[in-house]
Amino acid sequence: MNTQKYVVVDIETTGHSPAKGDRIIQLAMVTIENGEIIDTYTEFINPGRTIPLFIQDLTNITDEHVAKARAFEYYAETVYDKMQDAIFVAHNTNFDLPFLQAELKRSGLPTWQGLTMDTVELVRLMYPTAFSFKLQDITSELGIPLESAHRADDDAMATALLFLRAKNDLEALPYDTLTFLHKRSFYLKSDLSRLFFELTQKKRNSLADDFERFKGVPLKSKESFTADVSKPVSQSRDWREGLETVFSNFEKRPSQYEMMASIEQALVEKKEIVIEASTGTGKTIGYLLPAVNYALDTGKQVLISTYTTHLQDQLVLKEGAMIERFIGSPVRITLIKGLSHYIDLARFVELLQGDDESYDETFTIMQVLVWLTVTKTGDLNEINASSGGQFVLDKIRRSHIRRLTVQEKKVDFYEFALYQAAHAHVIVTNHAFLLNQHLSKKTILANVDAYIWDEAHQVVQAAVSQHEKTFVYTQWKYIFGQIGSLDDQQLATMLFEAAERTGFSSVLEQLRLESLFLKFRTLFDEIATLISAQFDAKFAASRHKKNSVLLSELSLDDSRFTEMLHYLNEWIDLSQLILQKADKLIEKTIKDQLMIADWRYWTEELMVKAVEFSEIFVFPLSDEVSWVEGDLRSLPTSLSLYKRPFAVASLVDKVMASARHEKSIIWLSGTMTVPANERFIVNQIGIPENVPILKFEPPKDFYQGAHVYIVEDMPDIQHVSQHEYIESVADAVVQTVIVTEGRCFVLFTSQDMLRKTVDLIQETGLLDDYMLFAQGISSGSRMKLLKSFQRFQKSVLFGTNSFWEGVDVPGDALRAVIVVRLPFTSPEEPIFKARSEIITREGVNPFLHYALPEAVLRLRQGFGRLIRSKNDKGLFIVLDRRIETKSYGKEFINALPKVEVSKVSLEKMVTDIEAWYNKH
Repeated sequence: MNTQKYVVVDIETTGHSPAKGDRIIQLAMVTIENGEIIDTYTEFINPGRTIPLFIQDLTNITDEHVAKARAFEYYAETVYDKMQDAIFVAHNTNFDLPFLQAELKRSGLPTWQGLTMDTVELVRLMYPTAFSFKLQDITSELGIPLESAHRADDDAMATALLFLRAKNDLEALPYDTLTFLHKRSFYLKSDLSRLFFELTQKKRNSLADDFERFKGVPLKSKESFTADVSKPVSQSRDWREGLETVFSNFEKRPSQYEMMASIEQALVEKKEIVIEASTGTGKTIGYLLPAVNYALDTGKQVLISTYTTHLQDQLVLKEGAMIERFIGSPVRITLIKGLSHYIDLARFVELLQGDDESYDETFTIMQVLVWLTVTKTGDLNEINASSGGQFVLDKIRRSHIRRLTVQEKKVDFYEFALYQAAHAHVIVTNHAFLLNQHLSKKTILANVDAYIWDEAHQVVQAAVSQHEKTFVYTQWKYIFGQIGSLDDQQLATMLFEAAERTGFSSVLEQLRLESLFLKFRTLFDEIATLISAQFDAKFAASRHKKNSVLLSELSLDDSRFTEMLHYLNEWIDLSQLILQKADKLIEKTIKDQLMIADWRYWTEELMVKAVEFSEIFVFPLSDEVSWVEGDLRSLPTSLSLYKRPFAVASLVDKVMASARHEKSIIWLSGTMTVPANERFIVNQIGIPENVPILKFEPPKDFYQGAHVYIVEDMPDIQHVSQHEYIESVADAVVQTVIVTEGRCFVLFTSQDMLRKTVDLIQETGLLDDYMLFAQGISSGSRMKLLKSFQRFQKSVLFGTNSFWEGVDVPGDALRAVIVVRLPFTSPEEPIFKARSEIITREGVNPFLHYALPEAVLRLRQGFGRLIRSKNDKGLFIVLDRRIETKSYGKEFINALPKVEVSKVSLEKMVTDIEAWYNKH
């Protein structure tokens, strides 16, 4: 076989199953030989049946396109001949090849035999940091042309170019990396091992490269700051002139300039201020330019903390580069995160020496090998691994428990990030990392003279999440299963056998370890059974199968928890002692090293669990709340306990107290206030009353394309059954989607109501021509759902809490936001319940001073999804009549920008929208 010949194939079909009568409607083949495209072949094919409407929408191939085409049988022999003596390549060979084989068989031809290479598998390996591996997304990211996605001719050509690009990039990897990859490539799903073999043979004699190495594993060489931050190498530049020369489509906005002047003044005078900068103000550049200027002028550092990873990367890469171009000389902006973000190279090398247990483990190790040749940060969260691969990444994360050797410190990414932070003009980090700095031995704050908290309203959530502790039944049982007892032939057995063979631990120690393990495992089961019994009894009459209850509402025997914690801590102490002895053992086999590394990992996991267990059950704090969640149908398996602080001001104060009155502190957000309670957020964060709140609005015409509708004839949510309300919601959503032709967000406050509404809409079949994406139902992360939603013209996205904010869909990609219910937190939500009780004891109305402002803030954030630029047009539709019928409803309306508000029936709204769209 000529291994240099590849045929790249793409097909469009009427559906997914040839066995159920689905047929090919377009086929394209691109032939590659010796790295060059030598032939292309494409045909429309008559499937002998109607093409479904959603396939027509996806592919833009209609019945008219295939009406004059011939059936597949006419082209079968040509297709079969082109596949001979070639390696079959496709973007998901598991779809294209079986479908093609079925059509060939139906045409009377033999099954094609040969090697296959899947470009999905190849690009997942070669570009492990890519956001998405769908053909349209990965080609866009790599700059490969793809004019019409889901058309076979364009897709096949894009796949061919993608294959050649990935093959060339693979060849550019260092020889050592290629040999590591080749060793594991036999476990891949397609025949990529042939490619690795050819390239290792080709590069065998070209061993020189520019990579660093750690124990034989190639790493991208690090580029560090060389000059000291106290000796500026750059001159600041006045931001009042020349911005249009650097920033594309720059528009001079008075509010942005006013905000920059306020920030500049706060930096110079070391003031603390709060800024609310609405969408369209140009907030990011508005604080970054004064911050960089201040750092350059003073030789002091400015620290910027954000909540989202996207904004952190944007500050360092995109905005930082533009600021540098504007100033005209180097600006040192660096990003640092918490220790657990970074790879532990020594642990990875240990893992690399073993035999993998699964495809996911093998593939993730291969991804890490490639990633190490390109990453500048060592942040494992850059890797887009499968859910199974996440376990591998968790095993190789840095931990404060393990100390590094001198050799490891020289190449460690976290140590490098600390060095960069010490020599930067501007440090970028996240809220969680900054909130933990008062505990850090290696603080990054020594030379910081100013703090800018962007997305400051999220400081509350960051502080709560950072201090969350959990007790999840299935997690504990999984750890128990990994360790095992001496009867289970698991890790404990391997440790016992290695200790007996080498003598690093006595039989008595091992038996004591076993005894302690069995004791706390037994107590764990007793505790889980006890909690389950009380949980079950409390909700025996409940209509809902999933429930939650405050831990304080259950009657539990504290002595059981104390006893379990005692045995668990004894086990941890003994396990660490045994590990110390094992580390001193000179003669260890690779198998022993891997076993000891695994034992250390699970010991550390139990150390974390022990701390969480003690803080939930044994040493609870008065300003924290613990609660139990579970599903009555699967106790105790579904048991989860959570502990969170319900007040965070003291947590923020631990970091900011020493900076107040001595350094500048700037809090920024697009939504920092609510009309009836301007200091709702700042009070939660603990910002002093004398700190001013400055507001900067976008240009007057920014929201001219927005229109708010309140649907008057929806049923009153408090006076009808949930089912009746859901029926009305489904009807309103269907009518709105049809008149806007999709591009709608439908926002819920409850996953249960979301699921039931989507189920009902799907049962009616009225939106069968639309692509429906639903959080918690459709697979994929929030960002993947968003990408999928944007890919289709006729699409609807149903989302809950996380879609109310932080989602950016500019332009016509989003035409309407439908609010199903006003976003009040459920009164039964544990933190809400605990905080409300405290507010009530203080003689304050918890609804007016807590529930209402929180809901108003969330509605403002929901509206913020709709208009992202002054050219955007969109509808904001509220189905919850309480916004009109309740006295507090005006608080929601007053919180929205000054746009036209119409209170109409559903029928009138649909008619108005139709006219509105015809007009625009």
